[in-house]
Amino acid sequence: MSQVIHVPQTMNIPLFVGQGKIEYGEKPVPVPGKGQLLLQVKANALCGSDRSQFYDGSATVPGHEAAGIVVGAGDGATTAIGTPGVVFLMDFCGECRSCKLGFTNQCLNKRADYGFTHDGGYTPYIVVNENVFFPIDASIPLSEATMLLDIMGTGGHAIKRAKLVHPDIQSVLIAGAGPIGLGVLAMAKLLLGEETPVFIMDYVDYRLELAERMGAIPVQLANHLVQEVIKAAGLEGTDIAIDTSGKTSGRRTSLDALNQRGVLVCVGHGQELNVGVSNDLIAPERAVLGSEYFQYNELADNHALILEHLPYLQQIITHRYGLDQIQEAYELFFQGNSGKVLIEQ
Repeated sequence: MSQVIHVPQTMNIPLFVGQGKIEYGEKPVPVPGKGQLLLQVKANALCGSDRSQFYDGSATVPGHEAAGIVVGAGDGATTAIGTPGVVFLMDFCGECRSCKLGFTNQCLNKRADYGFTHDGGYTPYIVVNENVFFPIDASIPLSEATMLLDIMGTGGHAIKRAKLVHPDIQSVLIAGAGPIGLGVLAMAKLLLGEETPVFIMDYVDYRLELAERMGAIPVQLANHLVQEVIKAAGLEGTDIAIDTSGKTSGRRTSLDALNQRGVLVCVGHGQELNVGVSNDLIAPERAVLGSEYFQYNELADNHALILEHLPYLQQIITHRYGLDQIQEAYELFFQGNSGKVLIEQ
């Protein structure tokens, strides 16, 4: 028999109606079914991939970087009521070839993308399958716990993808200093060593200044060439480049800045990359890889990292808003003068 405690029957939810407008409505609080958890959402982080939902509208309530507390459990669910944790975006089946090898971000029978196909973290209460819930240490504030997802998860996974090809990474270039770029920067410092030079390029001064405070060498593209800044630092190029911009220009500039054996990892969805196979890839033995989100099993290592480095990682969060301020939050976020922006409940 399912158990649910101390929750209302209805809840106020934001409605993404399109044209950059958010209205509000009411909806029943969902009831967890077999193997499911009911979470009271405490925080959800804004993401650049929400852009189409904000401007074009969404049939579901967005929010795919959610942290909350378990307040209900369906039959067969074993997580204790009151457990804090975060929600892995992709509801993986656990049975397919990819899942059995741990590649849960490449599940062949994915059941949901929370915040896209099913209601996400801007609802006060959400139901998720228990397998995508990751419990966290109670000492981690739930707002900060959202960084385990797109910030640490996606950022760290991109670096691990590069290490598959280039295990001796000694320098990094990041295209785009938005939240994902800042996440890549943070994870580069934590995984590769604080002394590893990390260059980050963008046009937004606010984000470049934040990246510099976090240990990066900033490249203001309005008045500097990336390769000149790299050479001024005493390097000929970088071992890896990670594109979070999704722009053709960002990918091309990144590829051109690579050393021999260099690896370009594309994280940001968007435009194309035109490659001269002989000169760009074969002769210098460079590689171009994709990196999609991260694997559920990476959460455990990142959980240990956030416990050890929370003050450093907290710098990425620059703005916090209430559920009734989502409109204002998105308008600020898409102007670019922010790091990670949170909605707290």
